Amino acid sequence: MPGPDLHNPDLAPEVGRLGPNEGAVGLIAEHWPRVDDGLQIRGGGAVAVDTATLSAAAVRFDAAREDLTRIAERLRTLRAELATLPEHTADARASASVLAAKLDGVQVEADEIAAALREAGYAYEMVEIEAEHRAAVLAGDTARARRLDARMTALADAHPDAWRMALGAQFERAVLWPSELVRQATQWGVTVGGEVSDPGSIVVGAAAGLLTLGGAAGLGLAGTGRLSRDARLSGTAGPVTVTSVAPASPRSAAPPVTPALGVGSASSTRSPASVAPQSLAAVTERMPGAGDSRVRVERYSMPDGSRQYAVYIAGMQSFDLGGREPWDNASNVELYTGKTSDSYAATEAALAQAGVEPGDTVHMFGFSQGAMIAGHLALEGGYDTQTLVSIGSPVDTDVGSETLSVTLRHTDDPVAGLAGGGHGAAVGAPGSFIAERVFDPEVGTDEPLLPAHRLNAYAETAALVDASSDPRVGALRDVFADLARAESVQVTEYAATRGAG
Repeated sequence: MPGPDLHNPDLAPEVGRLGPNEGAVGLIAEHWPRVDDGLQIRGGGAVAVDTATLSAAAVRFDAAREDLTRIAERLRTLRAELATLPEHTADARASASVLAAKLDGVQVEADEIAAALREAGYAYEMVEIEAEHRAAVLAGDTARARRLDARMTALADAHPDAWRMALGAQFERAVLWPSELVRQATQWGVTVGGEVSDPGSIVVGAAAGLLTLGGAAGLGLAGTGRLSRDARLSGTAGPVTVTSVAPASPRSAAPPVTPALGVGSASSTRSPASVAPQSLAAVTERMPGAGDSRVRVERYSMPDGSRQYAVYIAGMQSFDLGGREPWDNASNVELYTGKTSDSYAATEAALAQAGVEPGDTVHMFGFSQGAMIAGHLALEGGYDTQTLVSIGSPVDTDVGSETLSVTLRHTDDPVAGLAGGGHGAAVGAPGSFIAERVFDPEVGTDEPLLPAHRLNAYAETAALVDASSDPRVGALRDVFADLARAESVQVTEYAATRGAG
């Protein structure tokens, strides 16, 4: 960032005074570790590497090392033959000597790379075991926890370097996942405090940054934002009344709603109801929330006579803690703390009215509070959930190996930060991925509340994913391609209110 123009008296700082971006706290705000490299698509968790892939790569380097050894043996034979005619082969022998030295060096490098790949594989396996061990302890499965602990101890004893690498990977993930939130909070505090005084910028900036860091650390340690495969909602909800409403046709966006936990602006357009979505951006366009609609269900009649369903679930619509609107802060708190919310009960009722039965193939799409609902439906709804797309979700759901899991989140979105950095290991079926980026790196006091959590902000990120050439997006594209085969699409949208009607 360029410094002040000292030749311009109107812009030059006063002698003895600190600007809002100067001083120790300001420097921390400016230089705090940040992940601002554009869209990042990865397998998920602290471990974004497939250990089987690392092992396979190590085997290929071993094979290359053996090939090099055979070449080196043939070269030694050739050099011996050249040595029998020294008066005619001086140049050839010199070239052969250079080549032999290079071959020796490449063989050593191949051995080192293979060994490093294996150690990395062991390190990532340890991280995965640690995550499984934590889940087993939380689930009360002491037998499994003991088996995992024994496996971890054996690996750590046999591969101490890999153990240190595993600890480093977990620490780095724990420190870096909230880095953008901490940086922006500190910078915001410096700016706000600087409106009062220079000492104020230091105090407020440090307080905002430390509070954010402490809160993030607490969330990560508590694990409240990480849903294990056996997570189940407790208690009962309702009564709620669910009524069908006319599906919205393509139209202009409704006035934006100030976002909080799960609130976002309406999208600019809606996809036609007669076709399946063909992109993540199209998914965000279908997300309900504007008007009375809270749940959108699409039924696809496939060429083989089977049916598939897609459900789109809105984010929070009211700041209230109770009232007629089920998609409110009360439901946010209940879902986040593991209790059945009225919005969850309403979604179940909407699916039942749409004819979705246990065992049916369902693709879940949810935004914020809707993503929490979708995650629990995937875990305990009894459906054959083939796909779970979570947008700006406060939780990270381990849906198991039968469900494709796709997560969109912004690293400067405090709501997504409630997931505590997510699971330590990748979740979901092969092809699952997390797509994340910094939505708005600039910090200002006059910006809308939580700009990174607005649905239209996530629509922009969805479009970037659609345009990406990353092969990990392929599994999701396959889902859209399969739904595009539908011979007909029936759409129903539902409104919901608390009470028996």
